[in-house]
Amino acid sequence: MKLYSVSDGPPSLACQQLLKALDIKYELVNVNFGKGDHMTEEYEKLNPQKEIPTLVDNDLIMGESNAILQYLADQYDISNKLYPKAPKLRAIVNHRLCFNLALYYRNISEYTLAPIFYDYQRSPLSLKKTKIALDIFNTYLQRENSEYAAGNSLTIADFPLITATMCLEAIDFKLDAWLYVMKWYDNFKRKHPDLWEIAASGMREISYFEKHPPVSDMDHPIHPVRKSS
Repeated sequence: MKLYSVSDGPPSLACQQLLKALDIKYELVNVNFGKGDHMTEEYEKLNPQKEIPTLVDNDLIMGESNAILQYLADQYDISNKLYPKAPKLRAIVNHRLCFNLALYYRNISEYTLAPIFYDYQRSPLSLKKTKIALDIFNTYLQRENSEYAAGNSLTIADFPLITATMCLEAIDFKLDAWLYVMKWYDNFKRKHPDLWEIAASGMREISYFEKHPPVSDMDHPIHPVRKSS
């Protein structure tokens, strides 16, 4: 098994957390995003979307981090706890995965990561959207009164939500106004230090780049990039 991963990418780190939780041996292939490794013809053959991560498991080649998480849990979690099969429990996990992809990580990354790695500025609108995402997640945690993102047991839903939230900590954004999110976040760190360290390693890189923004001479097909002088 191989996981093509970017060292500070939240979706990649979420997949690494699950592989660690499942104690799966695999080869970690570091994709240098800054140098454009993901834009090469060789990588495009693996992932036509040119996105990271990509999982290779024998004859299965798969992108999209949510799909990777779902596959790994279905295929290798013999306990069925990380991705429960009971329809209602699984529905909640699936909802949290969709919520993270469509709104939570999307809004947070627009506010935290885009201004670091691309030629964007943080704005009142991107801050407002981040706060809306936190408000909604806080409401879900409060309404369910659950220890984890999708109930009282660790599931694959926690990994992408944790790695999204760590982007906020990387830029010293405080969670004090969202007590249930802060409680969930701190609980994960305390109870799963080995899994948290995977996220923390990416957080340290993001924190560094926040203070020392990278520049690039490589054109990006979608996003404007910071250009070196």
